[in-house]
Amino acid sequence: MSTTVADRLLERLREWGVEQVFGYPGDGINGTLAAFSRADDQPRFIQARHEEMAAFEAVGFAKFGDMPAICMATSGPGAIHLLNGLYDAKLDHVPVVAIVGQTNRTAMGGNYQQEVDLISLFKDVASEYVQMVTVPEQLPNVLDRAIRISMSRRAPTAIIIPNDVQELDYEPPTHEFKMVPSSLGTMGWPRLTPDQDALEEAAELLNAGKKVAMLVGQGARGAGSEIEQVADLLGAGVAKALLGKDVLSDELPFVTGSIGLLGTKPSYEMMMNCDTLLTVGSNFPYTQFMPELGQARAVQIDIDGSLIGMRYPYEVNLVGDASSTLAALIPLLERKPDRGWQEDIEKGVSRWWEVMESEAHVPAKPINPMRIFHEFSKQAPENCIIAADSGSAANWYARNVRFRGGMRGSLSGNLATMGPAVPYAIGAKFAHPDRPAIAFEGDGAMQMNGLAELLTIARYWRDWRDPRLVVAVLHNNDLNQVTWELRAMGGSPRFVESQALPDTSYAEFAASIGLGAKTVTDPEHLEDAWRDALSADKPYVLDIHCDPDIPPIPPHATLEQMTDMAQALIKGDPSRWGVIKEGIKTKAQEFLPHNQDDS
Repeated sequence: MSTTVADRLLERLREWGVEQVFGYPGDGINGTLAAFSRADDQPRFIQARHEEMAAFEAVGFAKFGDMPAICMATSGPGAIHLLNGLYDAKLDHVPVVAIVGQTNRTAMGGNYQQEVDLISLFKDVASEYVQMVTVPEQLPNVLDRAIRISMSRRAPTAIIIPNDVQELDYEPPTHEFKMVPSSLGTMGWPRLTPDQDALEEAAELLNAGKKVAMLVGQGARGAGSEIEQVADLLGAGVAKALLGKDVLSDELPFVTGSIGLLGTKPSYEMMMNCDTLLTVGSNFPYTQFMPELGQARAVQIDIDGSLIGMRYPYEVNLVGDASSTLAALIPLLERKPDRGWQEDIEKGVSRWWEVMESEAHVPAKPINPMRIFHEFSKQAPENCIIAADSGSAANWYARNVRFRGGMRGSLSGNLATMGPAVPYAIGAKFAHPDRPAIAFEGDGAMQMNGLAELLTIARYWRDWRDPRLVVAVLHNNDLNQVTWELRAMGGSPRFVESQALPDTSYAEFAASIGLGAKTVTDPEHLEDAWRDALSADKPYVLDIHCDPDIPPIPPHATLEQMTDMAQALIKGDPSRWGVIKEGIKTKAQEFLPHNQDDS
């Protein structure tokens, strides 16, 4: 039997080391689906419940794995459904390759059923590379370039293959005019380091500083040892952008935690009082949480020259790999004899974790959502992978989960879309089937798509060496993040018709499809619930009923935000008395005495 273009497509993916393709079927990829059957499902076709979920699963695989992920969908509506996940990949700099079908070439341009101009559709989201294969000889070059560009630019790319082309006999490119042969693989990427003059200029600036703050993001992943050495030499504190939460352990006393609206008080105070800033691998966009303009001299290190020099008036901009650049910088740095600045930061960090524990134990009806994350953090396996959804789950993930060991974590950092936590965790399990995964999901996102993806978990979990995948649902019957945004940013009371969610039992649904499940309504049962879920021999859903009135008050909340919230409550917010009561109790924990001697 002759080899078709679709057969060669799957063969080439196998040669690249691809072991799974996240997708959903449709007649626009029938030729490729038939090739999967002939190839004995190698690479394996992982069927999501929706194309958007397939894209999110690919993003989760690529975020937590070490190679690009592949997602696949049919033409027209299937291709359109991939877009949200691909934009998530684009904005968070994640290598994902989308392979989509198209109507037959003879029908293109004829206003045919499900015909969409896919080149135009993907031109923005896959701006680094989008191409259509129209003849068999194109295939290897187009596929290889899509994978390499995705890897090198850390961006989504897209390949469009009309269904009739998928079924053509494959012919390789020949050695003649206007043919483009291709080659397989890479031998590794160079480690870019700035020149010596630039390094010396940066070192001079950093050595001159007396109060040094560091900000690290996901681009600093893998440079933890060098960051620790630099922080020790400079007597600095280290704040983490949310996508870089797993770059450095929160057990280190000088790590101040997250920065920004979801950040910590120690991070905010460090930035407001520093005289020198070193940013490594971060494009954190919210300048108002960085030092006042003119307050600090600053150095930035980033591998992407197109992002260098943004967000703050840096004096020295170093384009280079975080690890190798810091390693080259370390011999030029002088150890600061005065450790007072770092010691003050460490006292603030210690106090902060005590406050977080106290706030997590503030009584609520029925459960304080911070307690969910606090109890998990105490038991979290050191090799676990955590996915947090957008919304209130992101608030508590940012502040209350204390990373240590080899823990990994991520969320939709820049698109901040709802719904990726469960599919991220599924993707993570295919990247690391021997590690436990945890998804923190609001009930809004759970109703949006998480319930359906529990079926995907039920289908595949027996293939994972470690079967543990825990979905913790924050069950408060409210689209809680938007509710708080209405109050704090718009001064508007909660609008019940848009914010209230229909009640359902997530645990009962999970149990009905064979997953472990438990409903938790008492905070004193949380510790045991997490112990059961994290030691289970199958995936597990914790349906945790929590209080929507616990406010995600930033420790640095502005007067304007507090005034807007007060106005919203005065206007007749239906939860106003619960919000006021819980807000006062929560905020009070920052001022009550704790075990730490602050003298």
